[in-house]
Amino acid sequence: MADFSNKIVYQIYPKSFRDTNGDGVGDLSGVIEKLDYLQNLGVDYLWLTPFFPSPQNDNGYDVADYCDVDPQFGTMEDLDELIRQSEKRGIGLMLDMVFNHTSTEHRWFQKALAGEEKYQKYYIFKEGSPDQPPTNWQSKFGGSAWEYVPQLKKWYLHLFDVMQADLNWDNPEVRGELKQILRFWKEKGIRAFRFDVINLVSKPEKMEDDLEGDGRRFYTDGPHIHEYLKEMVKDAEIEDFVTVGEMSSTSLENCIRYSSPKEKELAMCFNFHHLKVDYKDGDKWSLMKPDYKRLKELFIEWQTGMQQGQGWNALFWCNHDQPRIVSRMGNEGIYWKESAKMLAGLIHLMRGTPYIYQGEEIGMLNAYYPSIDQYRDVESLNYYQILLEKGKTKEEALTILSARSRDNSRTPMQWNYEKYGGFSETEPWLPMSAKFEEEVTVEAQKEDEESVLAFYKRLITMRKEFPVIAKGRIRFLETDTDMTLVYERVLDSKKVIVICNLGEKEQKINVDPAWRSYREILCNYSEVSASFQAETYMMRPYELAVFENQHSPLDSANNGCYITDITKKTINSKVF
Repeated sequence: MADFSNKIVYQIYPKSFRDTNGDGVGDLSGVIEKLDYLQNLGVDYLWLTPFFPSPQNDNGYDVADYCDVDPQFGTMEDLDELIRQSEKRGIGLMLDMVFNHTSTEHRWFQKALAGEEKYQKYYIFKEGSPDQPPTNWQSKFGGSAWEYVPQLKKWYLHLFDVMQADLNWDNPEVRGELKQILRFWKEKGIRAFRFDVINLVSKPEKMEDDLEGDGRRFYTDGPHIHEYLKEMVKDAEIEDFVTVGEMSSTSLENCIRYSSPKEKELAMCFNFHHLKVDYKDGDKWSLMKPDYKRLKELFIEWQTGMQQGQGWNALFWCNHDQPRIVSRMGNEGIYWKESAKMLAGLIHLMRGTPYIYQGEEIGMLNAYYPSIDQYRDVESLNYYQILLEKGKTKEEALTILSARSRDNSRTPMQWNYEKYGGFSETEPWLPMSAKFEEEVTVEAQKEDEESVLAFYKRLITMRKEFPVIAKGRIRFLETDTDMTLVYERVLDSKKVIVICNLGEKEQKINVDPAWRSYREILCNYSEVSASFQAETYMMRPYELAVFENQHSPLDSANNGCYITDITKKTINSKVF
């Protein structure tokens, strides 16, 4: 398996990245236009969310054809050009493969509806009366996970939207079709794959009611999942590819198996446990303040557990399904910049491969739409009605959506402070964030060495130039408060200490005497922080500071600063 420990992945939601033809929808040409920006940022792979033909009921995650380009995003020729231009810049493309389900408009499902038995076996159909679903399982988007088809007198399973029918992975023909799709894109020049909710594809042979929950315990990390993944990776010949699996409600034990090199399944895993610490009673639609004690526990459990089991983490805060992290766990006011940098450093300096979601590198914020009419996400629209049915007022329901909606991450990319943020010259498919401000744009930050954008560049540089960050072991250190997180990265004799203040109040940590010879190499404040010379270290609100025990070769002409190819500039006697 290829070494990807020092690589960075940048996620693009094409629909909201850059519109070049003036229809209000982002396109592949828009990605090509911004490749120099992405190269300058320092990323190695571009993860594109689905651009395949789709009715767009779930914004492309309802795929109608896995081997073509939806006209709203461009043409296959545009994609070929994107592949060529990306390769010229040393950037590989990662495609998002939605293999748990297809759109009900996919030709396979349409043939199933027409009565072709072969294609009915491509999906999970169950006979039954129209008033009694096969099980009480619930869709993740709300309502029953089963839909009745009168002309067939059968129900089909859809763990997500009713227009997303689950594939039957127990059928070898289905698995064969999916392998062929991977080969098609591999031949096109695609260099990496992300697999959507891949740990849900293996369903139990016997399906029964869940008397304790919504059914997920029966199909999550299902009975043949490891067998099927090994088979897919081997037969499609993608063992050396960067592959990442989105693992819904998974376990540490399974993620070790999914990502351990000896298992030959996937390169790494997304897990979402750390992004549920603000779910009251585990309910996404019930709000509470983040439980920082639990957040720390989860980081410690997963980082150390994956390390011991030789698994590999995908490191992330944001994606197309998650609210903006600064709005969620940072500060949108006077500490906006500091909290955005702290959250970035906290996750990027851990053991694993960092993922940056478009706009995260400039500290974009949630949408905060004042009206339900501005939302487009099918899950948000469904749950708005569910919340009203449960007795919430319209205002209360909108408050919940402002914190939880997937549209929070899907607002147009903010390139500049023009009317539509430089995303388009016409009204976008999704309104701009209500928090759209000049400070939170690429244009405002690109020349500012103290910007959030500049900080992300330094983090990327550190992973590439510091082997201890890319390959070192991780050890968490105890602190006296849940609002601080301290960990150490170690490779041979090299050590790096990362300290983080998770909140807006000053925090004190005790200094290990061994740290007093350490040198600060990164801080998210422009002013130089205190050293480790005292017995305690007082951390400023949302402060992140990084110290190393051994100095890199110094450049005497630059006051002992580190010199990098990216900036060639110093910040408070250091580049990083």
